[in-house]
This record gives sequence, C-alpha cells and structure tokens, in this order.
Amino acid sequence: MATETVLVPDLGGAESVDVIEVCVAVGDVLELEQSIVVLETDKASMEIPSPYAGKVVAMHVNEGDSLTEGAALLELEVEDAQASAEPPAETETEVKVEAKSESTVDGTPVAVEANSETTETTLTTPDVGGDEALEVIEICVSIGDVLSEGDSIVVLESDKASMEIPAASAGEVVSISVVEGDKVVTGDALVVVKGDAPVAASAAKASPAPAPATPAEIVRTPSVPAPETVQSSPAQQPAASDSSVSSAEAYAGPAVRKLARQLGVDLGRVKATGPKDRLTREDVRTYVQNVVAQVESGKLQSGSGIPTIPAVDFAKFGEIETVKLSKIGKLTVQSMSRSWLNVPHVTQFDEADITELESFRKSMKAEAEKRGVRLTPLPFLIKAAAAALRQEPSFNVSLHNDGEHIIHKKYVNIGIAVDTPNGLLVPVIKDADKKGLWQLAAETAELAEKARTGKLLPGDMQGGCFTISSLGAIGGNGFTPIVNAPEVAIMGVSKAQIKPIWNGSEFLPRQMLPLTVSYDHRAINGADCGRFFTCLVALLSDIRRFAL
Repeated sequence: MATETVLVPDLGGAESVDVIEVCVAVGDVLELEQSIVVLETDKASMEIPSPYAGKVVAMHVNEGDSLTEGAALLELEVEDAQASAEPPAETETEVKVEAKSESTVDGTPVAVEANSETTETTLTTPDVGGDEALEVIEICVSIGDVLSEGDSIVVLESDKASMEIPAASAGEVVSISVVEGDKVVTGDALVVVKGDAPVAASAAKASPAPAPATPAEIVRTPSVPAPETVQSSPAQQPAASDSSVSSAEAYAGPAVRKLARQLGVDLGRVKATGPKDRLTREDVRTYVQNVVAQVESGKLQSGSGIPTIPAVDFAKFGEIETVKLSKIGKLTVQSMSRSWLNVPHVTQFDEADITELESFRKSMKAEAEKRGVRLTPLPFLIKAAAAALRQEPSFNVSLHNDGEHIIHKKYVNIGIAVDTPNGLLVPVIKDADKKGLWQLAAETAELAEKARTGKLLPGDMQGGCFTISSLGAIGGNGFTPIVNAPEVAIMGVSKAQIKPIWNGSEFLPRQMLPLTVSYDHRAINGADCGRFFTCLVALLSDIRRFAL
C-alpha cells in the first residue's frame, strides 16, 4: 500500500479558490473519479474528482478554506500499482500548430485553436460533460472589447445549470460567432480574439493534474454561510424583485453569488436585469449602492418597503421658513413611522354616556379646591381604562420581539399623551388600578407640568400598558390614534356633546363622549376589543361600577 496526496489542480490563472463543500471524511473508501470537494472561483463551481481509488487517511481542508493551485486536499491510501501508474506524458511534437489545445481557466477547460501565421485565436465551447446542446443566454463581450485571460465571454445554459465561459487567452474581440438563443455543442466557435496566441507547448510539458469535473454551476446552496444582509428588519429593501424568491432560488451564476456573499446581499431581494431575469454583478452593485444611499440620507425606514416621498421645492410657490425639528420632534417622527409601518392597526368607535359622571365631577369641585387639585374627566378615564384592563387581561399584553411569544402583564400602567411646546410626550401613571381619583388627578397634573417644563425623566415615560390621547378640550368628533408600540392599544378621546338619546319611551338630552380605540391586530382580535370597549363604556356611564 502507498499513500498519495491529492492536490488542487491547475486553476488556469485564478489566484485562489474557496472550498464550499467537503464531500468525504477520514475513513471513507473512495472509487476512482468520486467527488472529494467542491471548489468555487469567480467564474464557476467545480467538483474535484479523486484521481485514485482508495481509503481517506487524512483531510487537509475544511469548508470555507481558501486554497491555491497545488495545495493539499487529502491523503489516500492506495494500491502500489495505482501509485506507480503514470499517465502518458505528451511530447512537444504532439502539440501541432492549428491543432486544438485545451487551457483550463478557473477550473474550466476551454478549447482554442492556435494559428502560427496570425495572432487570432478562436475560443470554442468547452467540454462540459454530456452531449446535449447548450443555449447561449448571454453574450458578455462586444467586437472591439479587450479581454484579459479569464474574462467571461458568454453564458451557456443546460437543463440543469447555467455557466459562464471564460476567455482562455487575452486579446481584442474581432468577431463573435454566436447570438443569444443559439444552441452550441462542444467545439463550436464562440468568439475570435486577436492577441498573443496561447502557449500550447508549455501546457503539454506540464504534468497533467487531475481533471476537474464539469465547470457548470452546481445547483445547490453553498454550505458556506452567507453574511447577514444590510438592514435587519423584516424589512424594506430598495430595488427588490417583484417575485418573492429565496437567495438560493435566485437565477444567478457563481461569480454573482460570490459577490453577493462578500457584500452581504440577499439575492432574493435584488431586481434582475439580465436575459431571462438572470442576475448580474451590476445588479448586485446597483442594489448595494441604493441601500447605502438611502441609509446615508435617512430615507431607509424599517419595515416600509414603499417609495419615499420625492423632494419638493416649496419656495417656488411662495415665501417659506424652514425650522429645524427638535430632538423630541425627530424621535416622534421615528416612533410614529415605526409603529404605523409595523403594526396592523384596527380602530373601533363608540360613545359613552357621561351625563352622571359629569354631574358627580362638578359636585366635587369644592372638595377638589380644598385638596388643591383639579378634578378633570382625565382621572375618570384613567380609572376606567385601568379597571377594564384588569377585567379583560387579553388587552394588557405586548408581543415579544421574537414574534413567537406574547407577554401578559400583571401590572397596569397608563400613559397619557401631553402636548408640549417641544412636541408630544407620554408620561406614564404607574399602578393606575391601585390609585383613587384624587391621587390620579394629582399625579396627572404633576406629570403634565413636568412634561411642559422639560423635567420628565426617562423612567417617567417607560413601562406603559395602554395610552390615552385626549383632544376633548380642542374639539372634533373622533380620530384614529396610532398605537404607541410596544403597547398594543391606545384610546382617543374627543369632545363631549349633548345628544338626544332614546330611552325606550322618549328622547332625553344626554352628554355623550366619543371614544376610539386603535389596536394591534397581531395581538388583539375584534372580540377582545369589543369586550374591553363594552366594559370601559359601562364604567364611564355608571361610575358606581368603580366600587365593584
């Protein structure tokens, strides 16, 4: 028995290759030509076959390694007869002028015809395994282009894969022998280049390396993990393809996939401009440029997936003044945009008969003055909302950020929206369900004053379960407030009005308070809101229920 080391074959000019899959392990018994690793260059993926039959005794590579020509892949224990058998060496005389020779570029054997009288070289279709005709789906060069060795000249497609065919020699393109849609087989002329002829003799002298398998793109997802994509959210990505496909399903060649992995791009989000909706490297670069431009301009909003509003020169319509947003204003813009774009809002409307509540509140005016507080409708709204959250715990929840759990809260904290000179702030009344009307009245007044004078602390605005936004003093018949995520519901309060209400025998003037509740339909369904709203309206309509 002898031990043979299997090396990376001639790469045809490529500086390095990446190991994207290891097909064998120590102890495996291999047959001749059995695949041992899958390598990838900028041009193609290739399976490297074993030049011997034998047992794997050592592995020298792992997935993700970057290798150069001649690097050791593995060691095989083989029969002495196999090890001593040398492939017949070609002689210089066997490579004749105008005879076809083969040059391997990026693992792809490309046949060329050399002519000693001219410097023109015909690049032909390489042997890619099988006898089926391949369709020309993209021509990557034009007459007059100056090619470097290894540049892609055409893209061919079979029933199983597509492959980029690289140039075996450098030179200027003088003619193109195919057009898109043509069918070609091994040996058919593709393009003619004018330049230095390939040195066929030196190739004949070199010791033959194990021939790589078909250079066609391997139709499978490489095992090398792709980097995370730019932008984390479920997110909006510019220039996204209309069809929702995964990165693995995207129609792209090995060079495009490698570029996408290097840049951290999900190919499923990139719009294809190549033939038959094939992704090109320029598509990937354009996509990344769009992402970077939108991030730098601040226009990339998480979860939107919608076009931005175009810039408008308002000055051409008349006199204007541009005022810089305050920090609170900027945070409000971000918070409202984030909530509106990520939360599926549903809004429900109702009215509460607060005739008796208002009668009781006004009767307590003298006592309120003695206590040094103002007993407005807001403490009643907070008390009712807190009691309704206790009775309907399905409303007192939040979604976990993993999207797989829901958090049920055992505490009841109510936020109140306060309009301040610097913008909208939402201080939070902690343990609102455990406090009486007088305490709620004093605490809301204190927090509102701190908000208007800029004295709120971060802790004063955290931990809310439900928010109340009241426009009662301003007016209006109703509005649809935006949920203050991560809360799942918010109540909007409009101006109370005297309305004729039928009691079964006659119309009576009653003071009706318009209410709206917006909720996150991911966490709350219509029945939950119906029960919550019915409970809250009943509490406001008969404040004696507060004692129950």
